[in-house]
Amino acid sequence: MSRADEPVGTYMKKTMMIVVATAAVLLSGAPLGAHHSGSTLFDENTSTLKAVVKDWLWSNPHCLLTIDVTGADGKAAQWVIEFQAPNSIYAGGYRRTSFKPGDTVTLTVHPVKNGRPYGRVVSSVLADGKALGDGLLRMPTAAAP
Repeated sequence: MSRADEPVGTYMKKTMMIVVATAAVLLSGAPLGAHHSGSTLFDENTSTLKAVVKDWLWSNPHCLLTIDVTGADGKAAQWVIEFQAPNSIYAGGYRRTSFKPGDTVTLTVHPVKNGRPYGRVVSSVLADGKALGDGLLRMPTAAAP
């Protein structure tokens, strides 16, 4: 059957169905962005880490802070703390120069659920006592002593 043989309006209905189906397929990909929420990776609870800075990577898509945390056994464990991109954490007070190797810092983080030494920052207190937020326009309520 050719297009000319179809009843009036059938072609328009088919075209509209194709447009709606295409839009549905494209919009169903929107929830894929939710993988950045970290809900499956990071624990809801927070941990406070007193540490010595090893390295601070100010870079897209995530800034990374490598720290040494001394455990109860006296051994140092190397942690990597994830931050958002520089343009996101800037509002929380973070700068390229916020962390320097050898600085002592206190970090509140959401650790990963699998127990490895990796976490996502909630807030930071620098060696000079300056408190920084998480970069999502939220600042810590009180600076740690």
